[in-house]
Amino acid sequence: MSLIGLLGFGLTVLLAVSLLHGYLWWRLVRSTTRPGPVRRRLTVLLVVLAVLPVLVVLLRGRLPVGGSVLDWVGFTWLGLAFYLFLATLATEPIRLVARLVQHRRRPDPVSVREPGDVESEPSTVLVPDGARRTDVAPPAPGPAPEGGAVRADRGVVDPSRRLFLARTLAVGAGAVAIGTAGTGVVLANTTPVVRRVPIRIPRLDPALAGLRIVTFSDGHLSTTYGGRRFERLVETVNAQRPDVVAIVGDLVDGEVSELREDAAPLADLVSDQGVYFVTGNHEYFVDTGEWLRHLSTLGVDVLRNERVSIGRGGATLDLAGIDDRTAAASGLPGHGADLDAALDGRDDAVPVVLMAHQPVQVEQARAAGVDLQLSGHTHGGQLWPFDYAVLLDQPVVEGWSQQGDTQLYVTSGAGYWGPPMRVGARPEVTVIELQPGEPTPPRR
Repeated sequence: MSLIGLLGFGLTVLLAVSLLHGYLWWRLVRSTTRPGPVRRRLTVLLVVLAVLPVLVVLLRGRLPVGGSVLDWVGFTWLGLAFYLFLATLATEPIRLVARLVQHRRRPDPVSVREPGDVESEPSTVLVPDGARRTDVAPPAPGPAPEGGAVRADRGVVDPSRRLFLARTLAVGAGAVAIGTAGTGVVLANTTPVVRRVPIRIPRLDPALAGLRIVTFSDGHLSTTYGGRRFERLVETVNAQRPDVVAIVGDLVDGEVSELREDAAPLADLVSDQGVYFVTGNHEYFVDTGEWLRHLSTLGVDVLRNERVSIGRGGATLDLAGIDDRTAAASGLPGHGADLDAALDGRDDAVPVVLMAHQPVQVEQARAAGVDLQLSGHTHGGQLWPFDYAVLLDQPVVEGWSQQGDTQLYVTSGAGYWGPPMRVGARPEVTVIELQPGEPTPPRR
């Protein structure tokens, strides 16, 4: 990512975090407390929590100790704050209804004169010599209401009622947010589900029927994801007895020196015809070259705008891989998606499966006659309702789709980025089982 792009992204995130926490302060602090020390303390606490995610990003890899704890607290709070925002926003209609009901109960400030009321003259007040006479108008006459005198504040909203409503809604929103975020944390850190997806390819030789490509993406190895959880991911992949393993990008969020042990289980992947990897956008946030060299020592072959032949029983198919679409902007010499180079000189009668990190790269794949593209990047939305925002940039959020003559499968990813939680998008490992025949939507 270029410096200008990085600054733009940083400013956008900073603005979003500021607006989010400003709204939370307004509804969860100012509206639920009276001026005083409690409000001041809660304000300071919210400011500290708002700064934490920013510090996590700025100080990543720079703290000698405590970095992992800071990452966990900062990113967990960011996810919780997001759902606090949504839950609190959902209470706004209740506040509006309460305000309208209160407004209707207020009396008409203009007195309505009843027939027969007599207008009284101003009364004269006697004052000592030398002082000014003052004519004082008496209260407007009229029939006294039943029950006695009228309270002067009858039309004023009772502050205690308003405070009670605000606190009740804040507690309800907090309970919903904590429940949602807590469930998301549990799901994000469980063993990935296995999705079996049969895909029919017209040009596939029957000798390749049943070929299994086990794919996953977006491991995002970091200070908050790795260790035993990544070992379980590798064990899940191996349990599927893959013919080919395809890792479609965003494997790491840190340098080799920080994540060497976390990435070590990759060496335990077992496949009949190889383990292959293509870069994602996050590989260009770190020392890309060092990681690509290190992956080769773990038995992972990196496909950079190239292809390999996968064969069985005398039949073959091409497995191609291209760089992420952000690679060219990274400034690294020779990096950039180049599908033409990957497919140059191949036999058009042989089917081709393409590994490309971002689903949007299917536009090039469709034009090039690719049979099947495997992608990740979207995390399935990761935190509902972000899946709707994903569609602003990508053609598909997750699963199978037909893009012209090219089939596209988008896996929802195995790890997470930022908040260590997944809501509405389970981590997954996908088993693509190839079959000859006309494409049909696979059953979920």
